[in-house]
Amino acid sequence: MNIEFAMEKVKPQLTKERYAHSIRVAETAKKLAHRFGEDVSRAELAGVLHDYAKYRSKEELARWIKTSSVLPKDLLHYHHELWHGPVGALLIESELGLKDKAIHGAIRYHTTGKANMSKLEMIIFLADYIEPGRKFPGVDEVRKIAENDLHKACWMALANTIRFLIGKQATVYPDTLYAYNDLTRLGYGGSV
Repeated sequence: MNIEFAMEKVKPQLTKERYAHSIRVAETAKKLAHRFGEDVSRAELAGVLHDYAKYRSKEELARWIKTSSVLPKDLLHYHHELWHGPVGALLIESELGLKDKAIHGAIRYHTTGKANMSKLEMIIFLADYIEPGRKFPGVDEVRKIAENDLHKACWMALANTIRFLIGKQATVYPDTLYAYNDLTRLGYGGSV
């Protein structure tokens, strides 16, 4: 699938602002892929497609989770904002015909992260977090670390996300904790 086709298919699925965000994520992903030795065209494509299912109804997203043999049912017990990544990974195959498992993984885990993330998964997770339109406490520090260390930047983004959710007294999806713990054990965070 070429990038122009992907952009054409994504645009009607998103608001104007969310489409602009997806383009910024794709550009950020290209830079990160180049910097850290990942396939640039794959990163760009995953960046454009990462929010493909963002504006599907909660009912449609829940239906996909309930009926899919590959999506964990426990997603239904967490905030619906997490659902569009895993469902989007299925939809880009069923609706757009994209069968690239690496891109599927990057889209699936861009909202939660997971233990043992691939480089492409980390790049899309991080690009979504640090793209230039994002403005929230801690993002500039993560951007700075992302200039040299993909793993450490992902660890910082995960730590910030977990702190934010705990501060709101919200639940934290287990994959996010597993991703944080995995990178901490690998030495990118605090002590083991």
